[in-house]
Amino acid sequence: MAQAIHSISPFALAGVTDKTQEKSSEGSDFLSVLKASLNDVNNMQIKGDEALRDIATGQVKDLHQAAIAIDKAEISMKMMLEIRNKALSAYKEILRTQI
Repeated sequence: MAQAIHSISPFALAGVTDKTQEKSSEGSDFLSVLKASLNDVNNMQIKGDEALRDIATGQVKDLHQAAIAIDKAEISMKMMLEIRNKALSAYKEILRTQI
């Protein structure tokens, strides 16, 4: 089940070919895949913040790469929020289900 969820993960679309794909093929559980994906989003946010700080201070070496890092961070955060919203709505739907 975790591998099917990970295959549509935004983190793979954001250019993160990573440990999470290796772990999911080894049969890891959903929680470890989720933690790894959240760590990847966090790392992208940190890189985006660093790129933004470099642009603001004039220390940017490659403006194109800085813009890409900022966009990756923004897109990965938006995708993570959408996944969270979908998971919460699915959870609420399960709670409404009568037994």
